[in-house]
Amino acid sequence: MVVKEKLYTLKQASEILGVHPKTIQKWDREGKIKVIRTPGGRRRIPESEIRRLLGIKEENGLIIGYARISSHTQKDDLERQIEAIKEYARERGWQVKILKDIGSGLNENRKNYRKLLEMVAKGEVSKVIITYPDRLTRFGFKTLQFFFQQHGAEIITIHERDKTPREELIEDLMAIIIHFAGKLYGMRSHKYKKLKEGMKKLIEEVEDE
Repeated sequence: MVVKEKLYTLKQASEILGVHPKTIQKWDREGKIKVIRTPGGRRRIPESEIRRLLGIKEENGLIIGYARISSHTQKDDLERQIEAIKEYARERGWQVKILKDIGSGLNENRKNYRKLLEMVAKGEVSKVIITYPDRLTRFGFKTLQFFFQQHGAEIITIHERDKTPREELIEDLMAIIIHFAGKLYGMRSHKYKKLKEGMKKLIEEVEDE
């Protein structure tokens, strides 16, 4: 099966390249860019030309976007993460494959997280795009970053943080207690639910101070 290269309209290409459409028309006349003409005579710009003008080298591996939420009640946030990743990749002319999980950042057995690690270990990945470091892992981000680098994969974080250091510390503490309480009592037990609610109430009181 022959895979056809993606073609962009003049407007789409100008938005990606950050130039006026007339600039691309001028480049075409001067032979600085290769374009394809439709039967109607309209310009179409190949993706390879956009990548060349952006200075993007051909990738030797997949570009993966990873998104994670802690529970099913946060599905709106999951969609926001995915859209942010796709937009980031789209602006750079990259094709991105999305992997997503619903689970704690402390849980190392997340299905697609494990799949991502296996792909990186096999050298199949060139870039991993995430919105925030804690979407990939709650702790040990720098260690994970080093592991990825050793296998030729770069972690790209769109945003460094969306919380203050104090908020992050409180959230991490809560995540640890709830995680181990679930292992000790069981996720469905009364003690676990009571402890979880107590922790949430305590956090709210601390944040109100």
